[in-house]
Order: sequence, then structure tokens, then C-alpha cells
Amino acid sequence: MKIENEKQAEAAIKAIIKFIGEDTESQDLIGTPKRVVKMWKELFRGYDKEQRPKVTKFANGYNGINKTDELIIDEGDFYSHCSHHIIPFFGKYYFAYIPSEEGAILGLSKVGRMVDFYAAKMQIQEKLTSEIVEDLWKDLSDGFDEPLGMALVMKGEHLCKTMRGAKKKGQMTTVKLKGIFKTDARARAEFMTLIK
Repeated sequence: MKIENEKQAEAAIKAIIKFIGEDTESQDLIGTPKRVVKMWKELFRGYDKEQRPKVTKFANGYNGINKTDELIIDEGDFYSHCSHHIIPFFGKYYFAYIPSEEGAILGLSKVGRMVDFYAAKMQIQEKLTSEIVEDLWKDLSDGFDEPLGMALVMKGEHLCKTMRGAKKKGQMTTVKLKGIFKTDARARAEFMTLIK
């Protein structure tokens, strides 16, 4: 079945609702296919390259402070959907980088925006973690020296494990390391200690 517009998507969702045994003409469900299509456009906006956030960056030292020896850490929440079952997984992320002397500094909100953008697709957590780091590394290296290091830890609860299948609560942890965080055990240990 080829779906080319919202009306066809709504019809497909209505058929699935009927398939699971619901009455699609009940008062509660009449508008559900339309609401699901609208919700999916928001939740899966990561497929729309036009919605990728612009990564603001500044030359290291632009404000009179050179950050070559600083470990810069950002943390926050993320929400995504498992590509195997289209069920949510969500949790916390911990991001760090060390800029090089002739490198770039990230705008404060950009890590969170990039996490949100890549999480807004059907994903597996391993791929999500890698995509974010590779893209931010590329952005920071565009026109500047590469960062000295970059790291991302994501800890997520997967409802495909919690509420179905194994029915076990727990977290999956994925880690992507580049530069000094991959090659220097002390830098890696400092980051891991700070996020605990």
C-alpha cells in the first residue's frame, strides 16, 4: 500500500484500529486517525531535513577566554521510538566535548536540540548515540580545527522491554567516544566520574 497524503494515512490508521478490534465509529475514536497522523508528524520530525536545527558555534577565545583545557558537559532528557516496535524509549543523555585551541565552541542549547532532532525518528539507541556525536563533530570541525574530544552517554528505558516481551524494567546504556575520550583513559574516567 502506497500512502501519499494525510487522508490515506488516516485511512490506514483507521484500518489498523479496526484490526485490533475497536469500533472506529465510537465517539472516542472518530477523530483518532487524524490525531495520530498529526502526532506522528511531530514525533517523527527527524525525517524532515528542513527541521534539522542550525548549530550555532563560536571561535574558541571569541570572548577573551580560551577553553582548550575545559571539559564542557551538557545533560538532559530524550524521548524516541524503537524502530522494532514503534514503542517509546526515553531517558537521560550526558554530552561532553573539549574544544581545540583553533576550534569552535557550541551554542548552549544546540546539543539538546540535536538530541531532540535525531530522537524524532524510529531509532535504535546505539544508532541514535552515534548519529548525534558524528553530526556534532562534523559541525564543530566545519571551518575550525576538530575538537580534542567528544563523548555521549545515553541511558534509556525501553518500553518494548518493560511493557511487552521480557517485561523487565531497566536501562540500556550506550556510549560513543571520539578523540581524547577514546584514547586517554584519564579523560574518559574524569567524564564518567562527573556524570555519575
